[in-house]
Amino acid sequence: MAMQFVLYLSLSLIIAIMQDLTSSTRTLDHLFEYHEIHVKDNEGRAIIAAFVINAIIGSFMLWMLVGRTKLCLDFSCTFYGIHLLFCWVYNGSFPTTFSWWALNIASAAITCVAGEFLCLRTELQAIPLSNIGAKVDL
Repeated sequence: MAMQFVLYLSLSLIIAIMQDLTSSTRTLDHLFEYHEIHVKDNEGRAIIAAFVINAIIGSFMLWMLVGRTKLCLDFSCTFYGIHLLFCWVYNGSFPTTFSWWALNIASAAITCVAGEFLCLRTELQAIPLSNIGAKVDL
């Protein structure tokens, strides 16, 4: 739940900033309406950029909150799977646009791969063994 909350909070903030930059109105459609994701105008490109930036932020959140390489795929797929359900309910129909699927699959991949990279770097750090022998009193 923490990952879901943090990722939707950051996505909402990023989209709000992007809407200010493109002078568009603030609406939940930019989060959940799959027809809003397109490259036809600046507003659509800003939404795409917001999702990609959020995917990068999501990888850092995976690293900070989850911290396990093996769990990154699970958490990434869970977030984007729940997002699919939210979009489906919000729109009243299953998302069918190529741009929505391409963006969400790419965002899930970025979140997962970058999160795994960060977690793996931390997991593979050397464990200092120099102090272990000094603390044993026989």
